Amino acid sequence: MKFARFLSDFGMVLVLVLLGAFFSFATYSEQSPRGEAAARQISATLRQQFGLTPGVLIAASDQPGDPEFATKLEHDLTASGARVLAVVKGEPREARAALVKIAATGAKLDAIAATEVAGAWLVFADLKQDFPALGTASLVTPRRYHWPNFLKSENLLNIANQIAVIAIVAIGMTMVIITGGIDLSVGSLIALSAVLAALLIRDFAGGVQATAIGLVLACAAAVLVCGLVGGFSGAMITRFGIPPFIVTLAMMLVASGVAYILAKGQSIYQIPDSFIWLGRGADFLHLPNAVVLMVLLYALAHVLMTRFVTGRQLYAVGGNREAARLSGVPIQRVILLAYVASGLLAGLGGVIMASQLKSGSPTYGNMYELYVIAAVVVGGTSLAGGEGRMLGTLTGAFTIAVIQNGMNLTNVESYTQKVVLGLVILGAVGLDKFRQVRTATRRQ
Repeated sequence: MKFARFLSDFGMVLVLVLLGAFFSFATYSEQSPRGEAAARQISATLRQQFGLTPGVLIAASDQPGDPEFATKLEHDLTASGARVLAVVKGEPREARAALVKIAATGAKLDAIAATEVAGAWLVFADLKQDFPALGTASLVTPRRYHWPNFLKSENLLNIANQIAVIAIVAIGMTMVIITGGIDLSVGSLIALSAVLAALLIRDFAGGVQATAIGLVLACAAAVLVCGLVGGFSGAMITRFGIPPFIVTLAMMLVASGVAYILAKGQSIYQIPDSFIWLGRGADFLHLPNAVVLMVLLYALAHVLMTRFVTGRQLYAVGGNREAARLSGVPIQRVILLAYVASGLLAGLGGVIMASQLKSGSPTYGNMYELYVIAAVVVGGTSLAGGEGRMLGTLTGAFTIAVIQNGMNLTNVESYTQKVVLGLVILGAVGLDKFRQVRTATRRQ
């Protein structure tokens, strides 16, 4: 029983760890450091081989990461007292011109520090013959090593940043499903929020000249509108007894249609560069701001669901509505709160997506309601209501993200990815049903 309880509480975490280990093994390959990491490695190598004052030519191509390599290496070498004779950022002919100039001045060239691409230039192939005045300068390039592509820091941050919107929206979906409901409108609300935020910025906040206050007010208005839509869905469900599936399906179509009408079927991109701060910025420990916000929201949601009366009421309504009513739980108010929270968080997800893509489009959020529901179900929340945890939902969101990312890294085609994700969702629902049957059998 203890083992079964452990699997129930931490089974998805174990699955996530196993998935990470599998994709780490599958993507284990030879790597070459790039950018500032390569610069730090070569700087240490030069100090070890030539001391603190070597004469160095820095060579980098114009490929991504190479200019950062040249800038960082020049800074580190200059700070340590080395003589940086020339810095090349571009093409082989520029490197040849730099070598000719160094040979003409008679300066001593001890090493050529180059990126992997620049190190393969033919101009460096036979320095002793082509530039005898330079002597025997050594060509130093980054040392290759073996490491999983999956575990690269930039890939892990990319996973977290890509899943941020789905994970944030899944907080509200978890609350709704715990009450025994469902919300199919969140994907369309993401699009509506993104369009509204971009439209308000363009037409009322000054467009590309918008100030920070204007941006905040526009985004807050977009989120609030989505919260009102969620409140309307909750009111229709509680006041008129319409099934949540029907109400939210209708609101999914309405929100999507309104988004297309407002945007006139086009993307809205007349927004300032500063708008990307929320979606792409990284101010705290180099973590994306969207990821930091996601973590904070999950911490608050976990406290709400485990330490506050509202959280216990959500579980009570989903577990046994009649018993909750007899216990004095305001059922209609609790359900309404869950749908308002779902709408607000979907609106926030739309703002984040608009910030990430620096535009608002009615096509945003397409199929996201399915990914959000999948994250909640895979995380252990029961579709029957009354059972689920916020940390489980976060684990479920990351599980889906890891599967998608791992399959992309291993070149699995998109059609096969859909099959795999569908089987994962089916397996999670089947496991939930098995737990329900097992619990009912024990009670009998």
